[in-house]
Amino acid sequence: MSRIGKNPIALPQGVEVKVDGNVVTVKGKLGELTQELKSGITAKIEDGILTVERSSESKDDRSAHGLYRALINNMIEGVSKGYTKELELVGVGYRASNQGQKLELALGFSHSITLNLAPEVKVETVSEKGKNPIIKLSSFDKQLVGQVAAKIRSFRRPEPYKGKGIKFVGEVLRRKAGKSA
Repeated sequence: MSRIGKNPIALPQGVEVKVDGNVVTVKGKLGELTQELKSGITAKIEDGILTVERSSESKDDRSAHGLYRALINNMIEGVSKGYTKELELVGVGYRASNQGQKLELALGFSHSITLNLAPEVKVETVSEKGKNPIIKLSSFDKQLVGQVAAKIRSFRRPEPYKGKGIKFVGEVLRRKAGKSA
């Protein structure tokens, strides 16, 4: 029994949700997102409250019930507030700079890495003297921001001995002891 799927979603002011068959469209001040629902899942809007229901008690429908409720909730929150992810570059000589939607990273390789970002994702790089460079990604699409952040992190994952690499701000790394003499 899905507990998440049963929770109703209250629609905030300025968010317009349209249910057209098995396609849910959410429009807000930051953008517009659509999600196609699986055949056994339906969405209904009554008095400014959206509910997600399933047609049967099959395992497939039960597992998808909470998933689609969470996806629609993330869409509504995204178009009203937006999502941000911050990445920190830890290491000597690690740098990040951006020109519009082009992010350039210097991560200790013989070449710099250039990444063209989707127009929905806004990127900002902060480099202060004495502090690690920070990359700030923001968008109304939670899945897209997470995917771009994971792609950037995959260029140089944090290693467990010195902690060098690209990590999320606030991420706690498990450190290992080095060789003992």
